[in-house]
Amino acid sequence: MTVSRRSFARLAAVGTAAVASPAIAQQPAVRWRLASSFPKSIEGLWGASPTVAKFVNEMSEGKFTIDPFAAGEIVPGLQVLDAVSNGTVECGHSYGGYYIGKNPALIFDGSLPFGLTVRQHNAWYLYGDGKKLMDEVYDGMGVVSIPMGNTGGQTFGWFRKEIKSPADFNGVKMRVAGFGGKVLAKLGVIPQQIAGGDIYPALEKGTIDAAEWVGPYDDEKLGFHKVAKYMHIPGVLELCANTGLYINKAAWAKLPGSYQTMLRAACTYALVEMLAGYDARNAKALNRVVAAGAQLVVLTPEILRTLRTALETVLDEEAAKSEQFKRVLENWRAFRAEQHRWFSIADARTRNVGVWADRDDP
Repeated sequence: MTVSRRSFARLAAVGTAAVASPAIAQQPAVRWRLASSFPKSIEGLWGASPTVAKFVNEMSEGKFTIDPFAAGEIVPGLQVLDAVSNGTVECGHSYGGYYIGKNPALIFDGSLPFGLTVRQHNAWYLYGDGKKLMDEVYDGMGVVSIPMGNTGGQTFGWFRKEIKSPADFNGVKMRVAGFGGKVLAKLGVIPQQIAGGDIYPALEKGTIDAAEWVGPYDDEKLGFHKVAKYMHIPGVLELCANTGLYINKAAWAKLPGSYQTMLRAACTYALVEMLAGYDARNAKALNRVVAAGAQLVVLTPEILRTLRTALETVLDEEAAKSEQFKRVLENWRAFRAEQHRWFSIADARTRNVGVWADRDDP
């Protein structure tokens, strides 16, 4: 008998349901609350939370329910890790770079200037020592972390005035998260950590002079190009931005193994979905903001060299303060060197060929 692909899928679904349904029926009903660091208006980042909730609910046939709440609905956006750690909520969706004041090593779970792309970060996390090293950091906070999304490459930021030399950074008040702020501070920038929904008012009022958020799509929605028209590239502050599902360690331990597996699977899908969404939307949004008057400014080689030197200085300073940070840094630096070497051969050159082919199209 010949079985078509569609018939096979139906048979597989029936077989899975016959096995899974009784097993799920025996599992307890669990209801969790998820606090997000992101507002609902930023659907690329916010959207990962309802996606995970939907998948877990469907896979558990309604036995495992997660109610997602946007930034500020339960706790402020920058207090999600605390809320998870102290048990205010069972889980939360956030970005490690927001919490480097608690442990600087958290930045390796988020993104670093001149660091890793999404693919390189995933390679370090899954096939390098990334997961083991990050688990050690989160364990000390009573938290379990699972990668749950990534924005991909970002822009450098929006400025009221064009940056033409390293000296132009001096005195600039800039909203910037993670280690980007520490690096830019070496050049005289005054870093400001502001939640996404509060950036536009700060730019409009002149409370800040510049802002780095994500990329054209989210930045367009927040209206940055209307109050700071100079969009600087390349986005060396964040070649990717990994976000994670933070889970209270005690709540995780009580969760049935099948529910834990569902959560991991749902987070993996949310990560792929978020990245695909940003890649598709950023390209179109870039055309729109430029048409609306945004001006692209390419950072000079002198500025990029100065920034890279500042980064390595900051990393060395942090390593001198913390043995844990030093251990993660040494591992990350070695992996980064291998990845950059390989990608420069196998990936970057190939992409450049594609770019030039596009330019030659009629």
